[in-house]
This record gives sequence, structure tokens and C-alpha cells, in this order.
Amino acid sequence: MNPSLAPHLLRDWITSRLDPLDAHGENRPEQKMGSDFDLNPETHPGDHGMAGLARAAVLTPLIEHEGGISVLLTRRSDSLRKHTGQVAFPGGRCDPGETPAQTALREAQEEIGLDPSFVTLAGLSTPYRTGTGFHVTPVVGFVKPGFVLTPNPAEVADVFETPFSFLMDPQNHQRQHRDLPNGDRRHFYAIPYEQWFIWGATAGMLRQLYIRLYGETEGAMSA
Repeated sequence: MNPSLAPHLLRDWITSRLDPLDAHGENRPEQKMGSDFDLNPETHPGDHGMAGLARAAVLTPLIEHEGGISVLLTRRSDSLRKHTGQVAFPGGRCDPGETPAQTALREAQEEIGLDPSFVTLAGLSTPYRTGTGFHVTPVVGFVKPGFVLTPNPAEVADVFETPFSFLMDPQNHQRQHRDLPNGDRRHFYAIPYEQWFIWGATAGMLRQLYIRLYGETEGAMSA
């Protein structure tokens, strides 16, 4: 389905391709997990490292404007110790006993002041393993316009929207790399948009959402 169609035409279609909100943990169906290692398989620690992963969740906020859906993203604060200044979804570590949906809504309210009453949760996208040791569950939610955001400056430097149609266009999915001081080369997904550089785990999760909705393609283009 064309990602630039009207929101009311996309909502049911997107929801039908997501896992139910309760399909997490032991209830999660067996499926492929995305990861920071997808483009660097030689660095993958293997299944033995799964037990040590910390549970986390992010909200993938799809804002239903009359003219089309946009995705709400943040730029992390420059004062944070990790992933400083990177583009991210609202989210974080799950508290004990929390479901991914509860974590995603709580973190979005704490980080950017998004009132949960504006969010209708649709389901879970493909889980994602980060190189920093997190098992992240992306929770997709439809957001009605009219909300007022109050970003927490300790965590968020900027909040911006990107057209869903742009993020779901495989021609905008780039495969880039950086050379490390030790001589190793690390590849990663990137989806640059205007002045924003969306890359790493966030771009990886968007890529996984694209694959879930539209199917696998031949691969992202190299920049």
C-alpha cells in the first residue's frame, strides 16, 4: 500500500501487519530480530549473548495529519553520556513488571511530554538488538494532532517530524560505514532527511518496519 495515502486508509493496513501488544517476552512469536549486527555479521556475539540483554522499548509515533502520516523523532541531548546528539525514538529501559507498551508511553511522556491520551497503540514491530546490549521492542502508535510537547532538556535537544512516505521509501535507505581507530569498518543504515541524520539503531528499526510492511528489497543503496 502506498505510504503517502490518507491516514484513515493506512491505519488498519499497518495495524494488521504488526504483532499484538501482548506478543512480547515469552508470548512473542518466533521471528527474525533486527540488530546493529545485520550489516556486520562477523561481529555478532551469537545467541549466547541474548540472556544478558537489557529490556527496552521505544514508541514509534505515527501522527495522523490530514495531509498524511508523519513520524515523530527526537534528537538526544548533547549532555547525555551515551548516543549524544543522535536521532532517536522516545523510549528507554523497561522498569520491572512493565510491558513494552507501558514503557513506550511512559518514556514518551517523560522525554517529550506526549500525553498518552493522544496515542492509540496499534501493535509491536520487529524487535531490535543494539550493540550496546539492549533488546528493544518498537511499539507503534497512532497520534492524533492537537498535542502540546514539553521536551525534557536533560534528555531531548530537539523534536521533529519526518514524512512516513519518505521513511518508507527504500530509495532513501542508505548503507554507510565508518572506519574505527583500530582499522575495523562498521556498516550501518542511514536515512538522511533535510538537516537530520537518522542512522544506527533508529534507522535500523525503521528499515525493519519497512520490511514488515512492504517486504524485503534487494537492499539499501550505498552512499
